[in-house]
Amino acid sequence: MTIYYSVGSPEHELGEQDFLNAIDSCLHQIGHVHRVLAIPPDHTRLDSQAGPITRAAHQLLGHKLSDVMPALGTHEAMNEGELQKMFGDLPRSLIRVHRYKSDVETLGHVDAEFVEEATEGIYKKPWPAQVNRIITQGGHDLILSIGQVVPHEVIGMANYTKNIFVGTGGVAGIDDSHYLSALYGCERIMGRCDNPLRRILNRGAELFLTPYRILYVLTVVESTVDRGPVVRGLYIGDDHSVFFRAGELSAKVNCFRLDRAPKKIVVWMDPDKYKKTWVGNKAIYRTRMAIADGGQLVVVAPGVAKFGEQPEVDQLIRKYGYRTSEEILECVTRNEDLGNNLSTASHLIHGSTENRFTVEYCPGTLTREEIRSVGYEYGEWGRAMNEYSVANINDGWHESREGEEFYFIRNPGLGLWMHRQHRHAF
Repeated sequence: MTIYYSVGSPEHELGEQDFLNAIDSCLHQIGHVHRVLAIPPDHTRLDSQAGPITRAAHQLLGHKLSDVMPALGTHEAMNEGELQKMFGDLPRSLIRVHRYKSDVETLGHVDAEFVEEATEGIYKKPWPAQVNRIITQGGHDLILSIGQVVPHEVIGMANYTKNIFVGTGGVAGIDDSHYLSALYGCERIMGRCDNPLRRILNRGAELFLTPYRILYVLTVVESTVDRGPVVRGLYIGDDHSVFFRAGELSAKVNCFRLDRAPKKIVVWMDPDKYKKTWVGNKAIYRTRMAIADGGQLVVVAPGVAKFGEQPEVDQLIRKYGYRTSEEILECVTRNEDLGNNLSTASHLIHGSTENRFTVEYCPGTLTREEIRSVGYEYGEWGRAMNEYSVANINDGWHESREGEEFYFIRNPGLGLWMHRQHRHAF
């Protein structure tokens, strides 16, 4: 087990030449390879710089990079515009689509006793370790798992083994992982490398992924005021330590502690990345530990046109809405459709305000009636852009045109915000 490359600090600024040098160095240390699979995230993780890193791998490996499969999880396949924005001129003949309902196999299970201990008795079922068959049957002698370590509502800190078991996983593995984590509580998990689901996935890797040579290529990216996303760290290795090293830096550059809790937070959601509330609700996840009781979150999301990634998921969100955790758990027990789609149930729990604050959603084409039907307030995105001067302000405290104080966040996907007195702040 080895860390092949480790560069990072809050002051580092890494670019495409650094990506090339790092991948080249690692390939020389590994030795000759014949057939390589790259597993980057999709366009919703554009800031990860996984696109340029994948292109760097292709530049160095040429025809030896035989397959590139974005870790879609349950997301829709990327269209040409999204592929272009993410991967540029990478040959489209390399792209493979992950189908989480049909293209997976179960490698085995993390036993129920381990799961119960990891979740402090909250979940007592064995967890199925599932991956896309291209990993087990593709004939690759090296797999590059590429992505960003950043606070995450389901896994505490994103990426590493999640990129494999969730990004290329199947229905059962994804459903159970998300549900057990939701039951444990996202506010107890976000921003923490060590948490129940991470322990379970890492145990799954120890048990079932060792036959496959997986090299994890992990970035840490900070959203800066003047230049946008800047890569602060790049870590490449094949064991748990590479993830924890990246996570340590992410905790420094992606976690923000406010001295007081804002009564109003306004969040901008880039329309190129956020087209459904399924992903756009990062605005809620990443700010819920900051906003004051009785406060309001304004989500300015002109790209949002749907609720769910899949039609059946969209319908479930419309049917049940973003209710309190207690209500969703009751719906899971009483309704077969939601009980058979625990990822959606988890999403509804994560997207709930738990009646502690309100959400004004300002979408693209979803109507007032549609937004209100799922439990949010409706706002017009154009009016919000003007009221809060969204196009012209940086992260931090501001006043609206009406003289109301608010806290603004331009890129919620790159951070976690909390006020210091929150019970789960760290």
